[in-house]
Amino acid sequence: MDTAAAATAGGSHHTLAIGLFVGVVVVTLGITAWAGRRSRAAEDFYAGGRDFSPLQNGFAISGDYMSAASFLGVTGLIALYGYDGLLYTIGFLVAWLVVLMLVAELVRNCGRYTIGDVLAMRMRQRPVRAASGISSIVVTLFYLLAQMVGAGSLVSLLLGLDSGQARGWTIVGVGALMVVYVTVGGMKATTWIQIVKCVLLLSGTLLLCVLVVVRFHGDLGSLARSAASGSGFGDAYLSPGLKYGGSATNRLDFVSLGIALVLGTGGLPHILARFYTVPTARAARRSAMWAIGLVGSFYLMTIVLGLGASALVGASTIRSSNEAGNTAVPLLSEVLGGGSGSNGGAVLFALTSAVAFATILAVVAGLTLASSASFAHDLWARAFRHQDEEQPTEHQEVVVARIAAVVIGVVAIVLSLFAQKLNVAFLVGIAFAVAASANLPALLFNLFWRRFTTRGATWAIYGGLVPALVLVVFSPVVSGSPAAIFPGVDFHWFPLQNPGIVSIPCGFLFGWLGTVTSGSSADPDGYAELEVRALTGAGAV
Repeated sequence: MDTAAAATAGGSHHTLAIGLFVGVVVVTLGITAWAGRRSRAAEDFYAGGRDFSPLQNGFAISGDYMSAASFLGVTGLIALYGYDGLLYTIGFLVAWLVVLMLVAELVRNCGRYTIGDVLAMRMRQRPVRAASGISSIVVTLFYLLAQMVGAGSLVSLLLGLDSGQARGWTIVGVGALMVVYVTVGGMKATTWIQIVKCVLLLSGTLLLCVLVVVRFHGDLGSLARSAASGSGFGDAYLSPGLKYGGSATNRLDFVSLGIALVLGTGGLPHILARFYTVPTARAARRSAMWAIGLVGSFYLMTIVLGLGASALVGASTIRSSNEAGNTAVPLLSEVLGGGSGSNGGAVLFALTSAVAFATILAVVAGLTLASSASFAHDLWARAFRHQDEEQPTEHQEVVVARIAAVVIGVVAIVLSLFAQKLNVAFLVGIAFAVAASANLPALLFNLFWRRFTTRGATWAIYGGLVPALVLVVFSPVVSGSPAAIFPGVDFHWFPLQNPGIVSIPCGFLFGWLGTVTSGSSADPDGYAELEVRALTGAGAV
């Protein structure tokens, strides 16, 4: 193909991509406007009216969980690092067993909108709501970083704009859209956007997976061997240790990440909030079962896509496009469609990128809603008020939640502009570590330990949250490495990239220590009421 023809193909490629992106935005804004007219009460804004079926909620939960980190980041890590990249796939999937067995039904019975509701049922309101609200906002901000960074990488690649300025404007645009989704449509709009996005993502992933398998005539062994060859590492690609081997520090990082991924889902505010959108605890459990099936199918397919990207695109090409591997899937789709410059390649590339863009828009809406709900419902309406102060109305609370969504969106945009070099799956791993360190210990102690006290709850949250944040700040993620947020300086002293192996035990330890040193004992009647409600659903909202 000569230069003029290539330029023409590139122009049509970008035109198609822009058209699909605009289509995704128009559809999602239409859903938001439709749902916004039906969201009047606080229950509509926070919980979608609690009238979604288990199947619908299962798709919505899967949509929230299968984020850009999964579609772009995990596939990129498998393409670049082979066996070691599979850790994310296994960790994300196994985590759902923790949610199903220990969290989903009990949280639905005991809470109303947020994690703070579950804790405050038998604890003093102000301290536990302050701690859980702060923790929830921090976790969702880390998760938002991953989605925004993925959006910047994706759109800049799709439109052929390789500058940091282009990625920055993309992040600003996604941030503005997510604020609109939350402030106008609330949980009802967010849930329907998640359902549509989940169907699109599963369909697109299945199509690419089938094309990869057909390309290798159904021979998965041949696919693995070709992936090893394309990785540049040979047989080492199919063996453990390529990313998390070679030293004791790397192996500890491997263990730390695995623990964070398995335990983190049970403490993610935007996932737990999904269980309030169904009418009963039984529906919450069935939602989790649907989510396990959908999420499991998706992650199995990401393995094929990662191997396919390494085999057909090549690790060197992926790295030259995006050092962290976030563009492996769009590049693979272009090859599967016929290669660069072909009409089929342009169409499949644009379709895949549009699906990924829809994925990002949907997940950031859910995250922003969870964090704004934590601020308005836990912090502003309860933690920041004295007991003798008049409680705000539900309407006032929703207004504050909408304002909080705008502020959180601005903060997420600013932080994302500094984190563009990091792999999106890796950023999510940090969010999981913070959730597992701060939220999960407090939740589990509250649900299963009769002696657990208010001091224990606040110490568990702060005792996990603060070490996790401190260790991340002084880790190679922030300084001391070429891919760090601030590569030009070095003030790191913690050697691991994921803090989970230290911060998660800290959360449980401080929760226990705060309880046994507490001057006041736990309320036995409060725990009895919580236990009955958690196990039977009697009195649940």
